[in-house]
Amino acid sequence: MGMVHTVGLVLHPQRDSKIAIDTIVEWARARGVTVLGLPDEIARIDCSAVPAGEVELLDRSDLLVSLGGDGTMLRSMRLSAGRSTPVLGVNLGRLGFLAEIDVDELPETLSRIDGHDFTVESRMAIRTLLPDGSEVTAFNDIALARVPGEGMAGVAISVQGAPFVRYAADAVIVATSTGSTAYSFAAGGPIVSPTVEGFLVVPSSAHSSFNRALVLSADEEVVLDLLPSSGELALEVDGIISGRLKPGDQICVSARRAAANVVRLGRTTFYERARRKLRVNGSAEVD
Repeated sequence: MGMVHTVGLVLHPQRDSKIAIDTIVEWARARGVTVLGLPDEIARIDCSAVPAGEVELLDRSDLLVSLGGDGTMLRSMRLSAGRSTPVLGVNLGRLGFLAEIDVDELPETLSRIDGHDFTVESRMAIRTLLPDGSEVTAFNDIALARVPGEGMAGVAISVQGAPFVRYAADAVIVATSTGSTAYSFAAGGPIVSPTVEGFLVVPSSAHSSFNRALVLSADEEVVLDLLPSSGELALEVDGIISGRLKPGDQICVSARRAAANVVRLGRTTFYERARRKLRVNGSAEVD
């Protein structure tokens, strides 16, 4: 008996996903499978997916299908955080790190998943409490970034209650292994295998003498204190501004193990995707 009885869709807000949705609906109709979508997302597309609120979609879906790029995939992972539901990334644009297939591979892939012929790759997240008490979860990164005209980021870093370093920088980024190829990489951080359970603290354009990244265990907690000399900072969660921080504010960031499950079919490795996406063409030869 197949494992997929209900498919939940998460759509990119702008990219044309009609062909992909029609393919999924046609596959599902032939097998008596229900296709659900968030009402505001499927309302702009002429399709027969059944509208469902976020809670119902997550409760009923045996598989979440993300149609878009890495940003849509990250949103799908945040939606499913803490659930065992596997998330399949379908690429509708440029090559990303998280999407597993292209649209033309959908029928075969859905049948493989229905037949249990796939693996899942657990992805760690990081989380923090905002000053207003609300919790946020990120699968790429949580960044404290300078606001134009407000001064640079002055942030004191403590690990496991012990003060370590003070950064003066354009931003201070706390990144997962998944996010090591995103903002952290642009700031000079290392590429980290997604199987590594740990996270990074990386300054961007550091103005201080110590400008190195820290690599922390998933068992450790990092505290970021905004110094009196800091400007007001934007707090970004996976690239989305979620609040503002002012001098004197503090956030604590910790790991959330196996927070989401990504479908993998074994067609490409992380390193193959990284070579293509980051245009790694080889290394210099020594004569």
